[in-house]
Amino acid sequence: MNVFRSVRFAFVAFAGLAILVSCDTSESVLSRQPMNQIRRSTAATEKAHADHNTSWMAPGANKDDLLYISDQGSRDVYVFSYPQGALVGTLTGFVNPRGECVDRTGNVWIVDLGSGPTASVLEYAHGGTSRIRAIDIKNEYPYGCSVDHTTGNLAVTYFSDSYGSTQGAVEVYEHAKAHKIRRYVDASIYHYVLCDYDNQGNLYVDGFSAGSAFEFAEIPSGSSSFTNITLNQGIDAPGGVKWDGKYVAVGDLDNDVIYQFTISGSQGNKVGSTPLNGGSYVEQFWIQGLDHRVIGPSNGSASVMFWKYPAGGNPTRTITGFTYPFGSVISKGR
Repeated sequence: MNVFRSVRFAFVAFAGLAILVSCDTSESVLSRQPMNQIRRSTAATEKAHADHNTSWMAPGANKDDLLYISDQGSRDVYVFSYPQGALVGTLTGFVNPRGECVDRTGNVWIVDLGSGPTASVLEYAHGGTSRIRAIDIKNEYPYGCSVDHTTGNLAVTYFSDSYGSTQGAVEVYEHAKAHKIRRYVDASIYHYVLCDYDNQGNLYVDGFSAGSAFEFAEIPSGSSSFTNITLNQGIDAPGGVKWDGKYVAVGDLDNDVIYQFTISGSQGNKVGSTPLNGGSYVEQFWIQGLDHRVIGPSNGSASVMFWKYPAGGNPTRTITGFTYPFGSVISKGR
């Protein structure tokens, strides 16, 4: 197991992206768009790669559900209509976009690793191209985020300090405000990777111990400290955490599988598993419960794949042409 496999993606060089979309029948989704829309998508993508100061969004895109995918290699966030899978926008100007999360209004938050000691978490309106708000972070290495839909609190995981030399933490920004911060540190977790709130405001976090072992913990709603959780299923490397509406889903990055757990106190009992056939190093997956789908950026195959959930198996759709895709969220149309 390469413990820091996913971390190396944070420092990849800029590379271009040509978006190609396919499904079971190998039919390109772009081939079903009107010709003027195909030209628009292609021209906008080329421009975004030539000039990273320019974002774009197709007219009326905010009326649809949108899938946001962050690509560390191209340093952009690509926006697709959901479930159609058509490219409808690109957000640019990032240094290193990583984890993503969405609040109860549909606004999308994107972790940007930045450069040197400075990073940020950036808020965008659903279908918008301009940043609404930025929470600046100094001397930390942010990794992922989640928004508590019961309170509006924003949680951010820190892998370490910006130099990778100290223990990380989780910080919760009350009502997503930078001046109201609560910091949480667990003695068992040295590097904090990804997190997600459930519908009761409990926050679940995965990470590594100082000895590079997988660790899992919870900050119960209203608590001032972590509760370490023992899972009855071995996991080699943190591969994402997601509340699926009933269970806590935890991914194993090295084995391309997602497990479902019930949590009781300090114990997590496995109730199911979702094999991600064809996936390779899927980290921040998204579960769209109403559609019974899981969507996973696959670092190893430089693509984004859709699987049935919780059945898993072979992907039902693949979006290819990325460099190092990492984050994925779906924001509801307005």
